[in-house]
Amino acid sequence: MVSLLRAATVLAALTALWGVQPRAYAASAYPERPIRLVVPSVPGGGTDLSMRVVAPKLGELLGQQIVIDNRGGAAGNIGAEIAARAPADGYTLLAVVASHTSNPYLIKKVSFDIHRDFAPVSLIVIVPSLLVSHPSLPAKNVKDLIAFVRARPGELQFASAGIGSAPHLMMALFNNLAGLDLIHVPYKGAGPALIDIMAGHMPMMVSNILSSLPLTKSGKLRAYGVTTAKRSSAAPDIPTIAEGGLRGYDAATWFGLLVPAGTPPDIVSKLHATAVKAVLDPAIAQQYLRGGGEPSPSATPEEFREFMRAESNKWAKVIRDAKIQPE
Repeated sequence: MVSLLRAATVLAALTALWGVQPRAYAASAYPERPIRLVVPSVPGGGTDLSMRVVAPKLGELLGQQIVIDNRGGAAGNIGAEIAARAPADGYTLLAVVASHTSNPYLIKKVSFDIHRDFAPVSLIVIVPSLLVSHPSLPAKNVKDLIAFVRARPGELQFASAGIGSAPHLMMALFNNLAGLDLIHVPYKGAGPALIDIMAGHMPMMVSNILSSLPLTKSGKLRAYGVTTAKRSSAAPDIPTIAEGGLRGYDAATWFGLLVPAGTPPDIVSKLHATAVKAVLDPAIAQQYLRGGGEPSPSATPEEFREFMRAESNKWAKVIRDAKIQPE
C-alpha cells in the first residue's frame, strides 16, 4: 500500500511538472508565428491608423509580423466579439478604443464584457479634442461660454457626429458638469456637423483636434479648450477646459491593446513591455504627436485595467444623467 501511495505521489508530481513545462517553454519561446491584431474599424479609420503606426515596431521588437485584421461594425463590437472568442495564447490582440467602455450603456445587446473577457496589455495613445464654436459667438473663453449658455436655458444647441458618438458624450459631460441645458443635434458624422459650425448654423461642438485645429488657426473656428486634463502638445497655447473654469473636466478618444482573458501572465508581461518600448520609440512617438495624439503607454497592465474601469464608470454616469437611451 505504501509503495502504491508513493508511486501515486510521484506520478502526480511528474504530471504537474509536465503540465507546467510546456506552458513555460511556450511563453519563453513566444512568439513563434505571426500575431493577429483585430482592429474593430474599417481601413483608414482613426483606430486603424493609430494601430498601423505602432504595429510594425511591435512586430520588429517581437520578431514576428503583426497582421492587422480589420473587423469594423457595431461601434467596434464586431471586432471585439471576434477577439473575445479567440484562443488565449497571445496570438490575438484587440485594438480597444474609448467607445468600448461606453457601448454597454448605449447598445442593448453586447455579447461580451470588455473587462471580464479580456486582459489589459497597455494604453497606447490618447487623442484630445477641442471645444469649438463659430467665431461670431460672443463668448471668448470657457467661463464666458458657460455664463452665456446659462443665461439662455434650453435655447442653444450643440452638434455631434451622432447619438452616443464621442463628440456627443464629451459635450454631454460638459453640459452635466457645468449644469447647462444645451440641446443636442446629432449629425450623420463629424464632417457635416463641423461644416454647419463653420457656416454659423450651429453654435458649438466638440471636434477631433486633428480636423479642428487647422480651422482654429485660420480663424474659421474659435477654440475654447482642449478636452484632456493636460494641454495638447499639438496646441500648447490652448488651455484645457478644466483650466478655463470647468474643474474636473477630462475626456478624450484613446486606443490601447487587449488580449483574451486567460492569456498567460508572462506573455501579457512581454507584450506590455514591448508595447511600451514601441510607443516610446522616438520615431513612433513623433508620428502620434504629428497627428495630435499623446503617446501614453501604461506603467503596468493593471494600471490600464484601472483606467478602463474609470472610463466605464464615467461614461455610465454621463449617459444616465443625459438620459441617452440604449438602442
